[in-house]
Amino acid sequence: MTLIGPGQTIGILGGGQLGRMLALEAKRMGYRVITLDPEPESPCGQVADAQLVAPYDDLEAVRQLGRAADVLTYEFENVSAASVQALEADGRRVHPSSAVLAITQNRLREKTFVAGLGIGVPAFRAIASVEDVERAAREIGFPAVLKVVSGGYDGKGQIVIRALEEAREAFGRLNAHARGSSIEGPPMIWEQWVSFTKEVSMIGVRDERGALMTYPLVENTHVNNILDTSLVPARVSPRVEEEARQIVRAIGEHLRIVGVYCVEMFVLEDGRLLVNEIAPRPHNSGHYTLDACMVSQFENHVRAICGLPIVAPLLRSPAVMVNLLGDGRGHRLMGVERILEDPRVRVHLYGKKEARPGRKMGHLTVLAESVEEALDLARRARGQLRWD
Repeated sequence: MTLIGPGQTIGILGGGQLGRMLALEAKRMGYRVITLDPEPESPCGQVADAQLVAPYDDLEAVRQLGRAADVLTYEFENVSAASVQALEADGRRVHPSSAVLAITQNRLREKTFVAGLGIGVPAFRAIASVEDVERAAREIGFPAVLKVVSGGYDGKGQIVIRALEEAREAFGRLNAHARGSSIEGPPMIWEQWVSFTKEVSMIGVRDERGALMTYPLVENTHVNNILDTSLVPARVSPRVEEEARQIVRAIGEHLRIVGVYCVEMFVLEDGRLLVNEIAPRPHNSGHYTLDACMVSQFENHVRAICGLPIVAPLLRSPAVMVNLLGDGRGHRLMGVERILEDPRVRVHLYGKKEARPGRKMGHLTVLAESVEEALDLARRARGQLRWD
């Protein structure tokens, strides 16, 4: 295993807020950072040492990034798999690998992989035709969710269906979307709608030696398919948390992933867990780690991909994270001075110039004696903020 030490350069495919927070932690540790993103002055580009402005599938730009970096990573899984493969073919160090990306950026491959480990997932079927839709309706039934197998970040590219005619119509709409992409194999997946009591997630981190550590289980709430609130520790039994930990360990070990990853799960009424999806990168539900843990998910990712020791992520305090979404009215956040009168409130903004409706512009993390107290304070603090 090769050590990438402070003073060397980390290349990041993707320039969003995850890349920004990763870059800030890397620079604090003494690394140089270069990012590639199609948007000039991207959130990550604002804090990195350099940014290449190019699409993710521009192989010449990707190779330029590779030549400038000692190790590379990506901040979300919708980057081009061909780009990651090209970097590996050039002998570049990329973590997580293109093999991990090939599984996790395709929902059908991902569900098949998890089910193959004997881990519970919602019932699913590959969908490539109207006949497949009709067969899935008979075998799995309604309600269900029809999704494109790749893309569709933050709930896009998926439709809840409750009847066969709705399913046929959804297939037509999503098929038009899929035709404009480079998807290989069946373009859609039919997933059983799961009646759950909680949505939870857990961050794992694994290094090249095979050492693997997990963060505490997080309880999540989504609004309009976008993460709204994460609280930790999750309000579940010790048995559920331990089962989640075993699932996260099994997935990380079988993927042989290097770096941070997240597994999202549903908790059923009987306490069983079903895996919803895997993210091979730092995750929105792990943002609380910047303020509430001895070492953040971003620092542990840097440690793992650079060959440094990964660190046990001890929780210092119960915490709640709430996302700050744009509403289309402006990009300046008003009211920050009021909520920062309370030292338990931490504000993180991503440097985005346009607060489009539903766009993730930042987040608040609140530390308190209990998750209930933190949740109440987080909601009140967010209620005092507005975009202008």
